[in-house]
Amino acid sequence: MINPNRLTVEHTVLILLAAGRSQRYGDIGSKLDAEFLGKPLGLHVAVALESVPFMARLAIIDGAKLDYTPHGFETIHNDDPGEGMSRSVRLGVERARELGADAVLIALADMPRVTAAHILRMMDSAHGEDAVVASSDGSETKPPAIFGKGRFDYLMSLTGEKGAADMVKAGRHVVTNPAELIDVDTAEELEELRALVHDARAHTIRYDAATRDEGRRSD
Repeated sequence: MINPNRLTVEHTVLILLAAGRSQRYGDIGSKLDAEFLGKPLGLHVAVALESVPFMARLAIIDGAKLDYTPHGFETIHNDDPGEGMSRSVRLGVERARELGADAVLIALADMPRVTAAHILRMMDSAHGEDAVVASSDGSETKPPAIFGKGRFDYLMSLTGEKGAADMVKAGRHVVTNPAELIDVDTAEELEELRALVHDARAHTIRYDAATRDEGRRSD
């Protein structure tokens, strides 16, 4: 029997955070524009989720040269990315409210391995307007994350780089392959990811700082 309180993807707005100064990577916007598996890094999530019937898709952009409109996105310009990720979140949630969304799914454009299957499993775990459902690699909670409309006021109150860590930890967590939740902050990490996708161990091992250090010690 279908739970009448279950949130549906058709009433959920996807908010793709694609703004930021990419300071650890190099010049502004360069991270998302960088090539990965034949397309810009920042487009992978947009393409991967094209088949998911979201109510609407919002791309919060700044320095990247990418055009998200061919992938069904409304673009919103963050004119002050230096304020931190919270401003992008507020811009997205404000628009989602205007559209009458029951929930938002917040994803990061620098996580190119996220799949539609994982997002749909997350939606299956989202119940009620106060729902909070995050991704997990088995030890840490990470984006993407779903927030019911009862959490919108809290998301709108965030400032600077302050996130919703405490709220996320208290919510539901959907575990997936750690390799699916890798994010890219530096040029070095992008090179490591390029190598990882051609390594069969990517499907069986946790890939984190400890793994990288172990690999370097064995060289």
